[in-house]
Amino acid sequence: MPASALRERFLTHLIRHPDGLSRTCGPDHITASTLVLSADHSQVLLTLHAKARQWFQFGGHCEPEDQTLSGAALREALEESGLEHLRLLPLPIHLDEHAVPFCAAGPDTHHLDVRFLALAPADVRLQSSPQVSPESLDVRWWPINDVPGDESISALIDAALATVSHQA
Repeated sequence: MPASALRERFLTHLIRHPDGLSRTCGPDHITASTLVLSADHSQVLLTLHAKARQWFQFGGHCEPEDQTLSGAALREALEESGLEHLRLLPLPIHLDEHAVPFCAAGPDTHHLDVRFLALAPADVRLQSSPQVSPESLDVRWWPINDVPGDESISALIDAALATVSHQA
């Protein structure tokens, strides 16, 4: 789906569903996620999701205490990675809609994911093992050109690299 149509899909969802950020909104709801990029832009930190058994960026449902989508995305990244002092870029870099058959809201649920980018501090040791949260089976740094996953992760990484190249 073209980016403009996807953006319209998200906005229409929020207009039609005042509770559209809540995990109880069905069949679809907004989620927030963060791709963590190393300070030198050579690696990304991904989590092996326990339920999906696939490598993803960090993210999840908005909580009542989250005041913004960017705040929810950063909270999820901090909780799930154990890293501190991530620098979250304030604007989303990518939108994605995907089916989530294991979601508590039902098997026909779709996440309308608003995706952000965070840069890890320069002093983070890329060879170290980050924290693994109860939601994950593993958390690992991956070279930018050797990332597991589907085209959604590739599109997100492309968006991240385009974003940081425009900031340079």
